[in-house]
Amino acid sequence: MSKKAIIFAGLLVVAALSFGGLLIANFGSVKQIVASSQIDFKTTPPIQNPNPQLQSLNDAFVEISKTITPTVAYIETITTGQGNMENEEFPFNFGNPGGKSSGSGIIISKDGYIVTNNHVVKDAKEDGIKVLLTDKREFNAKLIGVDPNTDVAVIKVESNDLPEATIGNSDNVQVGQWVVAIGNPLGLNSTVTAGIVSALGRNIQLGGDSYAINNFIQTDAAINPGNSGGALVDINGSVIGINTAIKTTSGYYQGYGFAIPINLVKNVAAELIKNGKISRGYIGVSIADIDTKSAKGLGLDKAKGVLIQDVLKGGAGDEAGLKTGDVILSVDGKEVNAANELQTIIGSHRPGDEVSLSIFRDGSTQNKVVKLKPRNESSSGLAENTKPNESSNELTSKSFESIGISVSELPGNMKEKYNTENGIIINSINRISEGFERGLREGMVIVEADKEKVNNVEDFNSLISKKSKGDTLVLKVKTPDGNTRLVVLEIQ
Repeated sequence: MSKKAIIFAGLLVVAALSFGGLLIANFGSVKQIVASSQIDFKTTPPIQNPNPQLQSLNDAFVEISKTITPTVAYIETITTGQGNMENEEFPFNFGNPGGKSSGSGIIISKDGYIVTNNHVVKDAKEDGIKVLLTDKREFNAKLIGVDPNTDVAVIKVESNDLPEATIGNSDNVQVGQWVVAIGNPLGLNSTVTAGIVSALGRNIQLGGDSYAINNFIQTDAAINPGNSGGALVDINGSVIGINTAIKTTSGYYQGYGFAIPINLVKNVAAELIKNGKISRGYIGVSIADIDTKSAKGLGLDKAKGVLIQDVLKGGAGDEAGLKTGDVILSVDGKEVNAANELQTIIGSHRPGDEVSLSIFRDGSTQNKVVKLKPRNESSSGLAENTKPNESSNELTSKSFESIGISVSELPGNMKEKYNTENGIIINSINRISEGFERGLREGMVIVEADKEKVNNVEDFNSLISKKSKGDTLVLKVKTPDGNTRLVVLEIQ
């Protein structure tokens, strides 16, 4: 090896040793930095003695959650159809094209009775309802009975040692009180959310048919698809409602949820367990809320009570002497000021029960005792039989700008369709008018005005001509589907 090569090799060795020493020195300094950077995390809470009221509320929520969660079950249903798909405005729980849906249920007895929503178990296949408890036990459930008009159902599993929920009194619920919602939303089992009762007596026109009872507790506790059938609980841990629906444009929680009051659920569940079906008493009337214009037209001092729009011929109300235009002020001494409130009270009674109604008619108050009847699916007919007066007037059509409608004589061949012997038909209506705003529509037939029979256009014209701006006009109308309504207008 040449002298130059030996010198170059030596330099490489020196360089390598120097670099290695540098690396060792640097690694040593890294170890030293890490060792000196250990964090002493602060663990003492900044508030040693929190507000006692806040601490009590916190403890209450924790206790409610521990106590009630085991009494709320997860329910999975295999359906005979396409599953319970969501409704865009009031989704209950999501189904899927495979015919499967899920929800929640509340255990009401140690021996296996569980209440839930009808829409959770609707169209379930035989042996298609599975129940999962928080302790991981699984059961196949039997369907005991359903009531579409309250959206309540009862199922049963075979057991004798289930944790049972405590049932409260929904009549004592107040707007503003704290509540907890417990259920199984979006596949997240045993979920607890909190909020307040934000309204009572909500009528959201949900499910069932024209006899459906819509009288919901509204809450801002978060409720999502899958919460259906779960518990709404007060701070005492008592169930005050069954979570049923949400108001949404997205299909998910947007701040408003609705629960069936537990008192209504109790009555329905008890009868389903006893008989497997519901036998509910009916007055046999069509009803509506009363606003200030309606009150003025009916002679009331303020908007109160529930208006009878039609009375079913041969029904309980008809036999008790109720008439179209009567205002029901109270039932068994309890004031009623909303149609759904009246439906809820009457819906808790059975056929044969008697109820005492205080009604307002023609400026005075009187009492009527009504013996409730079962619903007659085939019942139809006029509330009152009417017979037209003969008339030779030539006026066959006319527009009334003061209420925004045009009317004409009712052809004889249409009287049978509308199930009436008199009246005039609305041909057109101004969409920016008092009549349209108050509910009049093309195709409706006016049969009475201010309780006077309307046989022809001339009758109606004579009555309207006596009215001044600001006066009220009470119309009894027939809809194309045969229903009767009262519409109160203010002359413009």
